[in-house]
Amino acid sequence: MTIVSMLDHSVLKPSQTTDDLRADCLMCAELGVASVCVKPSMVLLASELLAGSEVVPSTVIGFPHGGTSTAAKVRETQIACEQGAREVDMVVNLGYVLAQQWQQVGDDIHAVVEAAQAAGAITKVIFETGLLPDDAHKIRLCELSEQAGAAFVKTSTGFGYVTGADGTLTTTGATEHDIQLMATHTSDAMQIKASGGIRSFADAKRFVALGATRLGTSSTKAIAIGEQGGQATSQASDKKNQDNY
Repeated sequence: MTIVSMLDHSVLKPSQTTDDLRADCLMCAELGVASVCVKPSMVLLASELLAGSEVVPSTVIGFPHGGTSTAAKVRETQIACEQGAREVDMVVNLGYVLAQQWQQVGDDIHAVVEAAQAAGAITKVIFETGLLPDDAHKIRLCELSEQAGAAFVKTSTGFGYVTGADGTLTTTGATEHDIQLMATHTSDAMQIKASGGIRSFADAKRFVALGATRLGTSSTKAIAIGEQGGQATSQASDKKNQDNY
């Protein structure tokens, strides 16, 4: 298995257009990534563009803040799967998590997993680890995600921010500590997705070595070039993408 084959290429930036999606799906089909993760409004087109390839259409649910109702998340999941999504990345309700309302958190996760499974899709549960106050919250989310039958636990959206003492906003993303923590507190049946700030082949290799089996990134071409020793095979797009996801 190559590093590139473990990538979920993201097309989630609010400003990205259908033209961007077309170019990126072509690139990803040529490179052989795991999936292209798109905004819910783009699922149908992504499914059409990826038809006939080994690349899976995927999307996000309750993105990026997780605050939509469980009913809304379920319906969003159902529609996405009807339009061809085979994987859904849901954001937990961060307000519930921070308040330690674990019953509501677990019910929210379970409802989305159940809706996805009914359509033959899998669920990845996004914790937004950079906004959580301690490891205890992350460990509890690992337990709830596994109990709900999710396929993956996932670090971040790539769109979470923390405010420094000087007012500077910093993007949160995957860390080595969090991948190791997730690996320790999940069974072998649960997979781990690192996401946020993975921009190079070196970044990707490091997280895979720690236990990640999927990587969320928009720097797919840079990672592919690194894995190929600097030789790019894809001619679909040579634009440099500096998104955080």
